[in-house]
Amino acid sequence: MSDKKTPQSTYSGPVVVDPLTRIEGHLRIEVEVENGKIKDARSCGTLYRGLENILKGRDPRDAQHITQRTCGVCTYTHALCSTRALEDAIKVKVPANATYIRNLVLGAQFLHDHLVHFYHLHALDFVDVTSALQADPAKAAQLASSISPRKAKAEDFKAVQDKLKAFVASGQLGPFTNAYFLGGHEAYYLTPEENLVATAHYLEALRVQVKTARAMAAFGAKNPHPQFLVAGGVTCYESLTPARIKEFTDLYKETRDFVEQVYIPDLLMVASKYKDWAGFGGTENFMTFGEFPAPGGERDLESRWLKPGVIYKRKLDDLQKFDPAKIAEHVRHSWFEGDKALPPYEGVTVPHFTKLGDTDRYSWLKAPRYNETAVETGPLAQVLVSYAQGHKTVKPLVDHVLKALNVGPEALFSTLGRTAARGIETLAIAQQMDAWLKSYQDNIAKDQQIVEDCVIPKEARGAGFVNAPRGGLSHWLRIEGGKIGNFQLVVPTTWNLGPRDAKDVMGAAEHALIGTPVADPKRPVEILRTIHSFDPCIACAVHVIDGESNEVHKFKVL
Repeated sequence: MSDKKTPQSTYSGPVVVDPLTRIEGHLRIEVEVENGKIKDARSCGTLYRGLENILKGRDPRDAQHITQRTCGVCTYTHALCSTRALEDAIKVKVPANATYIRNLVLGAQFLHDHLVHFYHLHALDFVDVTSALQADPAKAAQLASSISPRKAKAEDFKAVQDKLKAFVASGQLGPFTNAYFLGGHEAYYLTPEENLVATAHYLEALRVQVKTARAMAAFGAKNPHPQFLVAGGVTCYESLTPARIKEFTDLYKETRDFVEQVYIPDLLMVASKYKDWAGFGGTENFMTFGEFPAPGGERDLESRWLKPGVIYKRKLDDLQKFDPAKIAEHVRHSWFEGDKALPPYEGVTVPHFTKLGDTDRYSWLKAPRYNETAVETGPLAQVLVSYAQGHKTVKPLVDHVLKALNVGPEALFSTLGRTAARGIETLAIAQQMDAWLKSYQDNIAKDQQIVEDCVIPKEARGAGFVNAPRGGLSHWLRIEGGKIGNFQLVVPTTWNLGPRDAKDVMGAAEHALIGTPVADPKRPVEILRTIHSFDPCIACAVHVIDGESNEVHKFKVL
């Protein structure tokens, strides 16, 4: 176990990371450093979405197809959330088979997203790939075999090392280009052999995540943007056949093996060397919607396998019930018109841009608040709530991780804890999917209904809640004259990466950065570690269309 102390400079002054890469979308982080530590921070979402305005006047059934284009990664979660919002407005009961199928596809989404996050978006904040060139492949194989039930071979690590040498010799570092580790950095602690193991698994995870995406497509028809959801159930009748179930099962089990034998051992290996990061990046308040409803309980949040809940001031012994009526969105420091916080049903999205670098209105993200409190959502919030509830699957996994790292529960409130919680959530879901598969197969032996017919009401409103891989996602729908009168998306990244509210209270990520030491202001990897631990998803792209030529102009702002 490592007890290294985080290096720190004596620098005082501003540090701006723009664009902050290895995320989905466009994000700028501005911090003020004093004597080597961050004393102020602003999270600036530099991408205007505007989907809420596009949806107005459309058929409510169109929402799931449009909202899932919000993101190119976790598209299914938006489709599911819009569908749940419409089902809430209709008050339809979803068949049990549809709930099982939805849960299985969402479970695969979690496995896919969390693997991609750990290896391809977050690992390079801790792994020095170029250091792997100095590793002994035989020792790397011994290390890998000692932390995993899977036996590693020295020749496999030698092959990865040779590939990496070719990258470096060519000057074309492929997926490792522009990372902060190049040239060495004193904030990286892993040995050359540990770096080689992590790098090899980084490359292997690229292949595994493709198979997990294929598992989603086995039931969802395609991925990204699956096409099997409708209000009242699902339309994937092939998912009732033994051949299609086997296809999904084989792909899921291959992913589960990788999670158990590679991801979790790698997570513990890295975390054991960065235990100092249990002291940085923490927040105070947490909220989760829970997820994976029981059959017949699609609109009952308390029926979910992972339960909803709210924690204030890190008090695990004072868990609060979640109440959707306590959600409101602030825009006082966002690039939108207005100053008042509004409940999502009444939300408006009228852009009002000032300037980049403005310290008053400085982000395209709104600032959601729960009970007038800035809260963190995501894997850490769900794991904390589940731990406080004594969840029979999650709590033993948390205790195992804490014991392996020789730390107490207080370590969870940190960048390290947030990263560990994502792995715990992944493993818990991976193990539970076996039970869902069995229940689904048992149910279709006697009942093959997967959709319930329903009629769109002329006037209604409904809210859909999904605990997405990045956290609490909610869609809020008002139907007026049979069309969408208002639609608001309150997404995990606005909860976590949003700006200050009307009371000047920081968002979760801004708060998490305060007090973080920065060793090298020109290569502020410490900022990346905490921001990446939230797995930000701002959106996909911006296109401006010329009204006369219909030509699409693309702009890249650096």
